[in-house]
Amino acid sequence: MSLIFVDDYKAETYNRRMSIIQRDLSQQLASNQAPVQLLLGPRQCGKSTLLAHLPGNFQEITFDDLQLRLLANQDPRLFLEQFKPPILLDEVQYAPPLFSEIKRLVDQQKRKRLVDHQPISVLFRMTGSNQILMDRNVKESLAGRASYFYLNTLTVHEIKRALPEMDISSILYQGGWPELYVNNQLNPAQYLNDYIRSYIEKDVVLSAGIQKQLAFSNVLKLFAARTGALLDYANIAQNSSVQAVTIKEWASILQQTDLIYCLKPYANNLNKRLTKTPKLYFTDTGLAVRLQGWQQQGPMLISPQMGALFETLVFAEIYKFIQNHNKDWQLYVWRTKEGEEIDFLIITSAGSAIALDAKVSSQNIRPVALSASFKKIFPQTKQIILVTFGGHKLQLSSECLSIPIAALHDFLITL
Repeated sequence: MSLIFVDDYKAETYNRRMSIIQRDLSQQLASNQAPVQLLLGPRQCGKSTLLAHLPGNFQEITFDDLQLRLLANQDPRLFLEQFKPPILLDEVQYAPPLFSEIKRLVDQQKRKRLVDHQPISVLFRMTGSNQILMDRNVKESLAGRASYFYLNTLTVHEIKRALPEMDISSILYQGGWPELYVNNQLNPAQYLNDYIRSYIEKDVVLSAGIQKQLAFSNVLKLFAARTGALLDYANIAQNSSVQAVTIKEWASILQQTDLIYCLKPYANNLNKRLTKTPKLYFTDTGLAVRLQGWQQQGPMLISPQMGALFETLVFAEIYKFIQNHNKDWQLYVWRTKEGEEIDFLIITSAGSAIALDAKVSSQNIRPVALSASFKKIFPQTKQIILVTFGGHKLQLSSECLSIPIAALHDFLITL
């Protein structure tokens, strides 16, 4: 697997710790031979760096450069005559006129392949951080010609593989933003404050056409306070003076940009005891911690929010694993009207059901048994997995296995 996150700023200017962070998605990308590879995900999660370190001699162009963006929008054919494929186009959502021209070039290559019988190679690698604009401008243009991949921030597994000394509390506090692990001179709180202001409160808000920016920022903080909890739109509306229908629309936008996720409950028509209310999770704990207002790790670790924040970290590890390894799995919460709950239910492509619970403590954990109502629907599931903050992998009982979150990836890869 290739090494794909390399810090290359000048040491005399930034005094950075040099580090290499290997991303799990790189293997999937390197083996794909679609003519167009489109990598989506939030800003600053490492997309362009990942693509830049894949095999192949791709010229790199970023549309954060306003002059290049102007040329691509005004004359896309002239742009691609000057910058011929193979090419890496960063933040391609800012140049939508390019897509029809890219479609033309790909179709031209396909026709040529019918004549010379040569396999078509990867012509374009592209990144997009604004999913709203991408959905609006790209997917229809490149239907059948592009492979789509999704990258979020670093997983616990990726961080611990590169930096074994990094403790889980630090990962939970600052999240998985690669820059914070490459440059130890950055202040996590300031970095994430800037990210929230520049990307979420500006880029996302403007592209989604949100008019009430102050109200949106307030609701965003209320979402963060409820990460790991049932998503009650009426309650948030009561605390924000924003209509529930608007809050639901904003939640959809944030989920579309892969910043939050509304985890649906498992539904089975044979069991009417199951509830229908989803749970809200941030896909990166660093954002949730920052929006909750924590300035230091210590108070956060002993706060009432710690359990929900750790549960969010476990969710993010599972969610990103599914993305990074292209798993055709379904992820749910299991909850009955009587209050029985399992944090995470994975239904694999083979139909197996995996039950996991997040347990922030790793000391004196008692074994848990699966409920009768769960066993009735999933009789083949023999045990529940407790994902803990630390500790070791332990078989607590015949029905209960305990796994530290640092080992969760290696457990999931065996399923």
